Amino acid sequence: MTDAFSSSPVLGADAKAAGTRSPPAGHAGTYAALDLGTNNCRLLVARPTADGFRVVDAFSRIVRLGEGLSRTGRLSDAAIERTLAALRVCRDKMAARGVTRARSIATEACRSAENGPAFVDKVRDELGVALEIVDRETEAHLAAAGVGDLADREAKSIVMFDIGGGSSEIIWLGGGDPGSPRRRVLAWESMRLGVVSLAETFGGVDVTDRIFADMTAYVAEALKPFVDRVADETRCDRFHLLGTSGTVTTIAGVHLNLPRYDRRAVDGLWLERDEVDAAIERVRSMSYAERAANACIGHERADLVLAGCAILQAIRAEFPAERLRIADRGLREGILSQLMRDDRVGPHRRRPFR
Repeated sequence: MTDAFSSSPVLGADAKAAGTRSPPAGHAGTYAALDLGTNNCRLLVARPTADGFRVVDAFSRIVRLGEGLSRTGRLSDAAIERTLAALRVCRDKMAARGVTRARSIATEACRSAENGPAFVDKVRDELGVALEIVDRETEAHLAAAGVGDLADREAKSIVMFDIGGGSSEIIWLGGGDPGSPRRRVLAWESMRLGVVSLAETFGGVDVTDRIFADMTAYVAEALKPFVDRVADETRCDRFHLLGTSGTVTTIAGVHLNLPRYDRRAVDGLWLERDEVDAAIERVRSMSYAERAANACIGHERADLVLAGCAILQAIRAEFPAERLRIADRGLREGILSQLMRDDRVGPHRRRPFR
């Protein structure tokens, strides 16, 4: 397993000027977390505070790095160029903010692509950004670190999931004292499917009831190893689902009838079972043009959102729960939290008891 507490420096003349050495213990520097997925390129720049961290800059762009990967096994030239343009913005933002510590990770697209390592070398040579291709276990644990504090503190058992573009992580969280935000990863699985790969396999523009059912069944089959692994785990009275991804935040935005997407309204939102059902059914009833015109979906997600709904429905069928909590946070927040804990800054000033 890749060390989840290591950091990848930002390289290159501009970034070197900002410095990437670890600050002395207890000293609050400026931190950055870059997450390059199959569909999105995301950056957060933050500074530690007494109770967490304060975001000072952010960036997100849909790049579809994994477009066509399921068919060709390679990252396409067009996808690479789109992604390089986004990473260039990230590099410049990190340099402008004087980042002192950073970790930049790449996930399923770079893990799976034949030319993934060559792409990482190209990013380092052309942009001075050192991408780290993380394994699936590291990705699952980082997602849990970034999202776990949204779980009901009185719940002793939770299923958390992260629906990605090329892979989807599902995690059984347990442990922790009543009222404590600390959680233990008891089991995890990384399914080698996500909204991009699923839509490319089954189609994402005109999705009939039969196609949607086939997608859901396909995901259910991929879920079986995890379902078997947690068969003996106990579900407490406050058992619930905790989801992060564009799929669940889109469902939340549709449920709220937002005129434009608003993270503040979505992050931490609780949805009841019937509310999730209604929002998914509403999205499924839309034409492609209607999905593209919806402020919380848009043309960049219009052909992917139903694949995400199929993944969500498969998870809900295997793990029925009365409540779903929505997280507009994930890997980047997990990276930042772990880097700051490693440096013992912010709320992690003291060494953890061992």
